[in-house]
Amino acid sequence: MTAPALRHSGLAATVCALGINQIISWGSFYYTIAVLGETMQRDLGVSQTLLFGAFTSSLFLSGLAAPMAGKLIDDRGGRMVLSLGSCIGAAALLLFATASGPITLVLASLMAGAAMAATLYDAAFASLNQIAGVSYRRAITAITLFGGFASTVFWPLSQVLLDAIGWRQTLIVYAGLQLLICLPLHWWLLPSHRVEAAPVNPLPDANAPAAVPAADYAWLAAAFALTTFVSSALLIHLISLLKSAGLNPKDAVFVAALIGPMQVIGRILEFTVARNIRPVMIGAVSFVLMLLSVIVLYFVQGLSPLAFLFAALFGFSNGIMTIVRGTVPAVLFGRAGYGALLGKLARPAFIARAMAPVVFSVAMTAGMMQGNAILALAACAALSVVAYQLAIKKASASK
Repeated sequence: MTAPALRHSGLAATVCALGINQIISWGSFYYTIAVLGETMQRDLGVSQTLLFGAFTSSLFLSGLAAPMAGKLIDDRGGRMVLSLGSCIGAAALLLFATASGPITLVLASLMAGAAMAATLYDAAFASLNQIAGVSYRRAITAITLFGGFASTVFWPLSQVLLDAIGWRQTLIVYAGLQLLICLPLHWWLLPSHRVEAAPVNPLPDANAPAAVPAADYAWLAAAFALTTFVSSALLIHLISLLKSAGLNPKDAVFVAALIGPMQVIGRILEFTVARNIRPVMIGAVSFVLMLLSVIVLYFVQGLSPLAFLFAALFGFSNGIMTIVRGTVPAVLFGRAGYGALLGKLARPAFIARAMAPVVFSVAMTAGMMQGNAILALAACAALSVVAYQLAIKKASASK
């Protein structure tokens, strides 16, 4: 199939397939631990620190492997990389399901990290960059509409399966989803060879050199890493934070589950109302909303309107931020060698995502008051706003 034919035929099917796979992959690799973690910890006889340390190792390895995955997609197309990611992910989930102690737990976590680098958003965006052409921004928004439901689907699903069949069998089911759904869709619908990304008229610098100097994107990488640290710490610990703020367990889960739909609503607004607004402006709004959401969380007491306002602001920001990560670098640096660039930008963000849950947990365990911990996250969010503005100024000055 020629590249033009590939770009114009079947793009909608490819976006839908990648969207479904994002729900499954984010759900099984990232969100499941919030539900299964306590039972896994008890059955395996490991500490909470070790469990989250293993989870951190998976995210850390994912960050290290992200540039390699992006470069492979640039060079060979998305089929091999994402399909291999599905296979590794299935093997990791099966190893989790048969884990007997710390060694197998850590090994499975490292395998899951490699799978995440090859299957989550950045790998999907790099693949879409080759086949979407002028529809790239719309394709990214569409795929993230699916991904926004990962927590909404997999938190309740994991709880139902945990109660019905236990955590080991639940992970076996998720391994089956990787092999029976994700793998075939990746193999059938993604190109098996390199496809040159088409120039995009709205991006006047689309023919920028493939190798962007690290100094040019350092501030943007810092902004993404800081906001990722905040969102990761909140997503992993949110239910416990809400319970500590006076919500009962049922209400805490209810408020947390609202974040997924809020992410989707934010992406729909970006797809419709804000589609003609420059991506860099959408990015600025997203960073500010993240800061506002953390400030609101600080004042939450019980099941109050502030709890719902937090869920809305955080969901909007987190949802739009995913699109921003895929579109703003193209505006600032062009789309040549885009998979490699996304991988380089993703590395510090993945490391921040890896460190956030354990750093936040250690801080709380060491006696830091919850309010002070939330204020520390607000400071990180404020720094991300500053770093993003500096990134835009740096990119403008370099043109």
